[in-house]
Amino acid sequence: MLAGSALAACTPRNDGRTRLRFWAMGSEATNVGQILPEFERLNPDIRVEVQALPWTAAHQKLLTAYAGASLPDVSQVGNTWVSEMTAIGAISPMPAEARDLLTDQFPAVLDTNSVNGRPMATPWYVDTRLIFYRTDLLRQAGYEAVPQDWAGWKQAMHAVKRVVGPDKYAVLLPLNEFEQLLTFGLQGDAPLLKDQDTRGNFSTPSFIAALEFYKSLFDEGLAPIASAAQISNVWTEFERGWFSFYFSGPWTIGDFKDRLSPGVQWMTAGVPGPTGPGASAPGGSSLVVYRSSPHQEAAWKLVRYLSEPRIQAVFNGVTGNLPARESAWAAPTVANDPYIAAFKGQLARAKAVPKVPEWERIVTEMQIVAERMVRGEFTPAAAAAEIDRRADRLLEKRRWMIEQGRAE
Repeated sequence: MLAGSALAACTPRNDGRTRLRFWAMGSEATNVGQILPEFERLNPDIRVEVQALPWTAAHQKLLTAYAGASLPDVSQVGNTWVSEMTAIGAISPMPAEARDLLTDQFPAVLDTNSVNGRPMATPWYVDTRLIFYRTDLLRQAGYEAVPQDWAGWKQAMHAVKRVVGPDKYAVLLPLNEFEQLLTFGLQGDAPLLKDQDTRGNFSTPSFIAALEFYKSLFDEGLAPIASAAQISNVWTEFERGWFSFYFSGPWTIGDFKDRLSPGVQWMTAGVPGPTGPGASAPGGSSLVVYRSSPHQEAAWKLVRYLSEPRIQAVFNGVTGNLPARESAWAAPTVANDPYIAAFKGQLARAKAVPKVPEWERIVTEMQIVAERMVRGEFTPAAAAAEIDRRADRLLEKRRWMIEQGRAE
């Protein structure tokens, strides 16, 4: 068992060792100290000092540190931040001698961590969203598994609603979250942005079909017209059968194991698509080395250590994070957990989202328009056109920069 602490509160600073500053967030910051003593034993000339950041403040903290020339040597980042940190020149590209870290990885996750074909970040752990569902209620409705196409899934949802009664629902799709609609929208072949990612591409037949399917779940009484703030807590409502299908990621496995009563029967399943198993967005967190670090060699040693399949399997046991390296999924802690199994297939079908710094603002606008559509203000086609209009406005500076580059 790897144990210990990486915080260097009492270590003298004049002992000749290289000190790496490592910023991490959430449970990773809390628990990474358990796996760092072995790294320091293998590299006695390096000391790792961990600083914990809350996820809610981490993005702004990194940008402020960049502006103030005070970035750490290494940090954890959200995958969607990689393009922005690359655009401002903060990240050191992966050196040639570290390219072996790109093997044994999920392709869509690697794509998310590359910019213009150049690897800029190293996947640390992965996640994606799929379906958590009540196996007992689905079985009462006459189904042994979640149908993997939209039409079959909707039939199953209607069957579940007949079982649970008119005051309950089949699926939870909080109107203030974009992830569920984005998952539906990823099922089409058309990209979500066009013209070198300078304009929205939401008025395609496939995305309009996604909007139609999404809206129909509310129109047919299968999903409550509610935001996440209107739900006391997910596990309580899931347990009482207020909804039976729930989109979420691997972090929910631990919550449900800890909080649901033993008699509640549940499982995970892949996302249904229009005609068969569907795609979802790759998520997770990555490791980056900053250009400003004077300790590039030591920093990449740390990234390599944290990327080892054996270490990632150990970290899964500590945090529940899904390993980025596919071979680590053979470790007993991962392979023997039935709730994790569906995630591997879902990650194999993941599709990378557009890699533009404006993406998080674009999907926020998408969610706002979609809520207005659900409430009757837009048809699906009109909603798609409105999302395009808002995306085009957000991407105006990007269009200008590309046009300037062409002019030069």
